[in-house]
Amino acid sequence: MEIVYVLVGIVALVAVYFLFLRKQEPEKLEAPPGRELAEKREETPKKREEPKPKAPVEKKTEAKPASAAPAAAAPAERRAVEEAEVPIETEAPAEPSRPSLTRARDVVGLRKGLAKSRSDEGFFGKLKALISGKKEISPAIAEDIEEILLASDVGVATTQAMLARIKETLSKSDLLDSSRVWDAVRDEAKRILEVDGKAGAFALRGSPTVVLMVGVNGAGKTTTIGKLATKLQADGKKVVLAAGDTFRAAAVQQLVVWGDRVGCEVVRGKDGADPGSVVFDAIKKAQETGAEVVLADTAGRLHTKTNLMAEMKKIAKTADKALAGAPHEVLLVVDATNGQNALAQAKEFKEQLELTGIVLTKLDGTAKGGVILGICDTFGVPVRFVGLGERPDDLRDFSPDEFVEALLGPDSESSAA
Repeated sequence: MEIVYVLVGIVALVAVYFLFLRKQEPEKLEAPPGRELAEKREETPKKREEPKPKAPVEKKTEAKPASAAPAAAAPAERRAVEEAEVPIETEAPAEPSRPSLTRARDVVGLRKGLAKSRSDEGFFGKLKALISGKKEISPAIAEDIEEILLASDVGVATTQAMLARIKETLSKSDLLDSSRVWDAVRDEAKRILEVDGKAGAFALRGSPTVVLMVGVNGAGKTTTIGKLATKLQADGKKVVLAAGDTFRAAAVQQLVVWGDRVGCEVVRGKDGADPGSVVFDAIKKAQETGAEVVLADTAGRLHTKTNLMAEMKKIAKTADKALAGAPHEVLLVVDATNGQNALAQAKEFKEQLELTGIVLTKLDGTAKGGVILGICDTFGVPVRFVGLGERPDDLRDFSPDEFVEALLGPDSESSAA
């Protein structure tokens, strides 16, 4: 019996054991599939998400290689990248803006350069204060205008001629109307500056066109040549510079510096050499190299020194031997701050040479500026260029319309357009 009880006990234990396993195994069997499904579900998005961050990273890298490089690069590399990018940003807009400026910008630039002449103490500023903004002006307006013109270096003859023409244009009643008087002054100034339509930059002619620069000491001839060479080179013209001021070594060196800066060949001789021979060689060099313009510098000379003034004729004759018809342009460089003395200079130079134009320098340095009217009216020589500052682009082609607008026009930029 005991054996039976033992067997029954064993069977019972086995049964309990199997019952216990049955309860546990479903849980174990069910749990893994759930976990496997969960793991599969978790793995599936992971597999889908893994390429997602890679894709945008690759796109950003391809789209912005320049921006990614500075972030990863060392400071030196970052500076190299930034320096490489700067010229692209600065030079790109500079090219299209160089060929031509709008009229509005020219007038605005001229107005800034002529600020002293436009000021309340300046020539045209005094005229404007006398005439503008008044419903009725004094019957003695002609005398007041005459006083301002004479004080502004316009000259006696030009002042009297201007007043005579204004009186002819306006009736007695018109002389009391400030707007009519102001318009008459503007029209008369423009008429004088036009010089039979010859004012403004000269046209190229000859092979090459030879331009002789003359003037007294300190007028700015050498600097004007450098600025003019800059303008011509920017317009695609090949230029040769002739260092004809052989008596001043500093002038030759200054011209060499301009030549290096602009990219022009400079022909020079020994110290004290004949300036005519230097101009002759420069013309021949221009013919050999296919240059279109020769800009010839000359030594400054006082207009009262007759022997030095006579030497200018020899230089012109030598140029004609090198190329028939040369020099094609003889430009007198005049310092606007010299006032009435500039009129005397123009008179003496015109008696010795066939002047074809005037270059008025340092016009931004004087509050008068009326000398430009006196020179044009007295000698019938047109103004070719005006200098309004020290920068290479401060040498402007002279336009009577723009010049009068800059001096006598309204202050707003929009109205100048």
